Amino acid sequence: MDTVLRAAAVYLVLLLLFRIAGRRSLYQITTFDLVLLLVIGEATQPALLGDDLSVTTAVIAITTLLTLDVTFSLLKRDVPFADRLLDGRPTLLVLHGQPLHREMRMARIDLADVMQAARERQGIIRVEDVGMAVLEVGGAISVIPREQATSALRA
Repeated sequence: MDTVLRAAAVYLVLLLLFRIAGRRSLYQITTFDLVLLLVIGEATQPALLGDDLSVTTAVIAITTLLTLDVTFSLLKRDVPFADRLLDGRPTLLVLHGQPLHREMRMARIDLADVMQAARERQGIIRVEDVGMAVLEVGGAISVIPREQATSALRA
C-alpha cells in the first residue's frame, strides 16, 4: 500500500508542477527539456520505490501511475470542470493581426514563436496577415489566416 500512496503522491505533484509550467513545455521539446525530463525521472524514482527496488514494487508503482492516468482521462471526458482544471483552455495569442501581449506573456510565448507557427502551417510571413493564433491545450499553436478568420467570424 505504501508504494501505491507514494506513486499517487508523486503523480499528483508532477501533474501540478507540469500544469504550472504551462503548455509551452509540452509542444516543442528541446535538448534542455529532454535532459530535464530525464533528471526528473531519476529524481522521482526513489520517491516512487523507496528502499524496495524489487520488480514487484516497480510493477505496483507503474500500475498505480497508469491507473491514475486513465482515471483522470475518464474524469476529463465526463466532467467539463475537470477538463479545464487539468488541461486548461486554449489561449488566443493574436487577433486580427494584433498580438495580445498580455496573453502571450502569461503563456510564455513570444511573437517569434507565433510567427514560426504561422510560417510553418500557413506560409504567413507578416503578423498583420494572421487572423487568429491560438495556443492549444496540447501546446501547439494554431494559426488561421486573416481572410479566413474574418469570413468565419461573419458567418
